[in-house]
Amino acid sequence: MDKASRPVRIVEVTHRSVLAIAVPMTLGYITTPLLGLTDTAVIGRTGDASALAGLAIAATLFDLLFGSLNFLRASTTALVAQAAGRRDVAELFAVFWRSVALSLAFGLLALVLSPLLISGGMMMMGAEGSVAEAAATYVAIRILAGPITLTNFTLLGFVLGRGLGSVGLALQILLNGTNIVMSILLGLWLGWGISGVTWGTVIGETVAAIAGFTYIFLRYGRAASPRLSMLTDGAKLKQLFHLNRDILIRTFALICAFTVVTRVGASFGPVTLAANAVLMNFFMISSFYLDGIATAAEQIAGETVGARYRPGFERALKLTGLWSLGLALASLAFFLAFGPAIIDFITTAPEVRITAELYLPYAAFTALTGALAFQMDGVFIGATWSRDMRNMMILSLAGYLATLAALVPFLGNHGLWIALNVFLALRGLLLLSRLKPKLDQTFAASQ
Repeated sequence: MDKASRPVRIVEVTHRSVLAIAVPMTLGYITTPLLGLTDTAVIGRTGDASALAGLAIAATLFDLLFGSLNFLRASTTALVAQAAGRRDVAELFAVFWRSVALSLAFGLLALVLSPLLISGGMMMMGAEGSVAEAAATYVAIRILAGPITLTNFTLLGFVLGRGLGSVGLALQILLNGTNIVMSILLGLWLGWGISGVTWGTVIGETVAAIAGFTYIFLRYGRAASPRLSMLTDGAKLKQLFHLNRDILIRTFALICAFTVVTRVGASFGPVTLAANAVLMNFFMISSFYLDGIATAAEQIAGETVGARYRPGFERALKLTGLWSLGLALASLAFFLAFGPAIIDFITTAPEVRITAELYLPYAAFTALTGALAFQMDGVFIGATWSRDMRNMMILSLAGYLATLAALVPFLGNHGLWIALNVFLALRGLLLLSRLKPKLDQTFAASQ
């Protein structure tokens, strides 16, 4: 049955359906920093400063590597949700297994290239001596779990595409919880140090992957079994590669933007750099729930596009927009009121405290200026409008860099924070400008 002849399927979109995905995923995102804190604390308790520095460098490299590959999760969520909207069970699992195959391929490639990743990463981060040795140990062990880590991205994308936010949360808790327990056991109690912490990560990823596949096969039975025909549809593979390519380019642009924040901040001296690092925690906290709402937008947008049900899509826009705006306004008020106390909790350095409080309003506003950007990202990914999302991100980055060039020479760090807020606002507004034409085009056949 072709697209034009498929009947429209009504998809009920409510506050409950939004929160059923947003709340679990927000809680899941919150567990991730706890993992980093635990690893740091375990190595910190060993008293080995070189190991602690090596851990920081290696963890940053992996955040960069696997963060750029998060498109595997996003694309799977979008395509699974659309297949679910069409009630196309065969394609739903075909999407899943294509994404699993792609995840394994990327993971194996990272494993093969690991010697280059280690040497290049150490050179890029300026690591030498015992610090480089500790970082290399971490990378050499953790890269072994690369295929499993990326497969977990796909597993999470699948359950989110099916609207199973609670299952996604359970998998995240299992992964991070196992990781934390094993890192403490191996790294601290058994005295394995950085090797123990890293093997804890490998074990956590493995346990989560086994649990994810077990859940899928137990719930769906033979329908979930892979078949060669699932992987060999040229048009579907092309769609998957194009979607992943566009999200990857968007992600690189995003990483570039936040790397520039650190680079420019460093030019103002160590106190300002430290203050900016403290304040970026405010944006990170906001991103937990904004990403949760964006994930809900991905799933619902994808399902309503698959069902060809425009009213449901428009209601999803309204509800996710209301929740994003409401939470952003609440965050703004909270950070303006309690931001100084949070700063004092994070750092004890008087000069850093004073500097951070000076720029606090800019950091507090990032939740508000970023709310639309996060929501629109979710909507455009779910609807697989990835080309427009990629192009608008590139335009936003250009506007951001132009704002930096215009303001920083005259306003210093004030200009940097203004430019960051401009960047976030541009992302949302430019995508919003493309929303109506894409809606009309996508749903034309169902009207």
